[in-house]
Amino acid sequence: MLLASVGAAAATETYPDSPSRTRTQINDGWRFALGHATETDADWDFNEGYFSYLAKAGFGDGPAAPSFDDRGWREITLPHDWAAELDYAPDASPSHGFKAVGRGFPENSVGWYRHTFHVPESDLGRRIRVEFDGIYRDAAIFVNGFFVGQEPSGYLSQSYDLSEYLNYGGDNVVAVRADASMEEGWYYEGAGIYRHVYLLKTAPLHVARYGTYVTTEIEGANATVSVETTVQNEGFETATFQVHQQVIDAEGNVVSTTESDTLTLDPGGTVTVSDALNVIDASLWELDAPYLYTLRTVLADRDGGEIDRYRTPFGIREIRFDPDEGFFLNGRHVKLKGTNNHQDHAGVGTALTDDLQEYRLRQLKAMGSNAYRVSHHPASPALLEACDRLGMLVIDENRLMGINDYHLDELRHMILRDRNHPSVILWSIGNEEWAIEGNVKGARVTERMQRFVQRLDPTRRVTAAISGGWGGISTVVDVMGVNYIKHGDTDRQHRDYPQQIIVGTEETTIQATRGIYVDAPALAHQAPREDGSSGGNAITGWQHYAARDYAAGVFYWTGFDYRGEPTPFGWPAVLSQFGILDNCGFPKDSFYYLRAWWQNEPVLHVFPHWNWPGREGETIEISAYSNCDEVELLVNGESQGRQAMPRNGFLSWNVVYAPGELVLRGYNGGKLAMEERRPTTGPAATVKLLADRLTMPADPQATAVIAVGVHAADGYLVPTADHLVRFSLTGPGRIVGVGNGNPSSHEPEQFNPTVSTRSLGAWQAPNPADTQSAVVYEVRFDRPKAPKGAQVQLLLSALGQEQRVTLNGKVLFDHADPKTATAALPLNSLELKPTGNVLQIAAQPFGDWRSRELLAQTKPAQWKIIEPAPPAQRRVFNGLAQVIVQGTGEPGVVELRAVADGLTPATVRIHVEE
Repeated sequence: MLLASVGAAAATETYPDSPSRTRTQINDGWRFALGHATETDADWDFNEGYFSYLAKAGFGDGPAAPSFDDRGWREITLPHDWAAELDYAPDASPSHGFKAVGRGFPENSVGWYRHTFHVPESDLGRRIRVEFDGIYRDAAIFVNGFFVGQEPSGYLSQSYDLSEYLNYGGDNVVAVRADASMEEGWYYEGAGIYRHVYLLKTAPLHVARYGTYVTTEIEGANATVSVETTVQNEGFETATFQVHQQVIDAEGNVVSTTESDTLTLDPGGTVTVSDALNVIDASLWELDAPYLYTLRTVLADRDGGEIDRYRTPFGIREIRFDPDEGFFLNGRHVKLKGTNNHQDHAGVGTALTDDLQEYRLRQLKAMGSNAYRVSHHPASPALLEACDRLGMLVIDENRLMGINDYHLDELRHMILRDRNHPSVILWSIGNEEWAIEGNVKGARVTERMQRFVQRLDPTRRVTAAISGGWGGISTVVDVMGVNYIKHGDTDRQHRDYPQQIIVGTEETTIQATRGIYVDAPALAHQAPREDGSSGGNAITGWQHYAARDYAAGVFYWTGFDYRGEPTPFGWPAVLSQFGILDNCGFPKDSFYYLRAWWQNEPVLHVFPHWNWPGREGETIEISAYSNCDEVELLVNGESQGRQAMPRNGFLSWNVVYAPGELVLRGYNGGKLAMEERRPTTGPAATVKLLADRLTMPADPQATAVIAVGVHAADGYLVPTADHLVRFSLTGPGRIVGVGNGNPSSHEPEQFNPTVSTRSLGAWQAPNPADTQSAVVYEVRFDRPKAPKGAQVQLLLSALGQEQRVTLNGKVLFDHADPKTATAALPLNSLELKPTGNVLQIAAQPFGDWRSRELLAQTKPAQWKIIEPAPPAQRRVFNGLAQVIVQGTGEPGVVELRAVADGLTPATVRIHVEE
């Protein structure tokens, strides 16, 4: 197995040193519940009011109303993917991994989120926005009942101005209704708020959203940093200001400054200011040393006081594509060694923390990969930030080709948002658009989109990924993206279009199930395929691109297995098997082939394993991936021959199976360089845990990835083990997901508490009491029977301006204002009879019409039942499983314990530090 260390979790405050601008991550303190895509009453009575939210401002009802009682919803931390929590269903969409969401599952396809936040009175006069990095999908956003916007795309970031809708000096509620009924892609896309959320506060005069554009030019040891800054005035007065720019190095030193002349900007206006800053002895952004600078942009008033401060991380680097020689970074030739990847991971679906993003990138870099194609949508901001930090080149991809506002607005958004990332080297305008790939319509669309991109960012080239339809898009696109060499002749394309850049945007891996060497179709397990479903394999693909200088490089489909597209299987398969690593990030054998030829460290890998009971006397092919000059195989001490390793190749021997040991020896310059042993292991004896980190910060986004292995007494992993391992955790953390890479496993991946509400019974219609102003609600009920271990509370609602509550004639409270009346009373604190209890609420009606209207959707009281999460467990698959642990934000020691019947248990401790 392979694990890589992970950096610190992201800070929750993006502008910690700014007195004028704050951007605070608000991932904590959300509540979530499923709604319904087709039945209004099951969708929490949303849009049942007299006026809809589209009819009149501030008329969001159901969960969109600020007064909605969400105490019966589950508390969650973002990012969150509710589809990952759902069961599998054979009649669900195979492209989305057979998760019971989307068409046919309206009860699972709408999710509601609510978050309450306080805004101090001192913020009045500032511009305040809520920003979402990504919501899948068709998200309608409400703040204090006001509908502020809707975004159909599941991949674009969203930003909404809340300033005029807020309660300054009080609490505010943001509500999100996401509808994942419709698929955007043909792969697993998750559901819900699966990326970060922020609250942004600025002065009325501020740098606009995505308001800086930084480009660099290297001149010997120095560099020129050119900046275009767009300033926006959302105030009511003409603003006078200067733009101050500072380049800050990675150590925090200011290395270059400039300031503009005094400018004026009318209310509602924008202006773009151009600056150039010189950096002496510039540190370049390189793959092995990805040095990052920060541009600090300050808007200052005439007295030098700060109005706004905006930071832009960037790298000083130069990229160039040559039609005959490929790709160059800072003047040095670099072959692109890439993978394509969707954005889901075992256990958590699409809800990846920053640490998990980084873990996945480190696994790819350990293979020697230097490039990443985002498939097939705009990247997560967190992913690009990680690629910037770690030194990974990126193809950032548009979701859908087209020429109208819908398409071009999405394309514009991606480019403006992402063009300051040094990791991004290509814009992809589309992928395998089969209806237009090979015809003149495709050429026309490509030309228009390509020119659109070049106006926004002339520093990068444009590609489109093309499969079978050569002759349309491929005749005009700047960078020909080749999806699978079986579809066309790259040499001929290079001859016919000598000025065009060629890159393999997709190529076949060695399709396989990790650890499987004999096909088992009923289990959707496949041995390594010599000819993949898209033709060829990782070896033939790399040999093709490595031999051609004009080809800039290749991106394999895919780096990781992912949910959906279970080619060539259907149910029970729920995962693809294209990955070089499985969906946990455990390497398959082909990982070591690419590692041998993609990096310079010595590699020696033998496969398959040597546990084959019942196959004694049969001939088994043993293969070696290595970059050593020569490799020798010994079986039970007897040499099977020493062979020279061909460049970009591999070696094989046919040997007769007998239990014992394989020994693989690698030689360089005739001398033994390294050795690998693969014994026939004894029976499983112990569980082992290996964490990718043993310390992490006290941040609720901090994440540790823990490999679970079943080993024999001699310490070797048992490659056929399938034991069920049970997990328990203590300390400031929680298990957020488990996985094992088995493409046909339908085991639960998450173990969450269940939160539900239950009616007390039939309420009597409100009747006048002794005074004309009071309304009386009454219900008779029996003591609830709670599931074992559950917590039960009586939730009381505010039904008027003031209320009195009695239970079996005893006053619980009197003259309660709405805040006090909204009470949660533990069941064990109530004096209840087994049957025949009477709860009575007498309320003085609300004075405003809106509150009285919303009261029709309010339950006077209900039971809240919290059932604890079931114990986490996962069966190992071919000896391995994975547990993902996330912190709570508190310091201490997280202890994960793993137990399996008949095996010695294991414990790992992770220190969580302030």
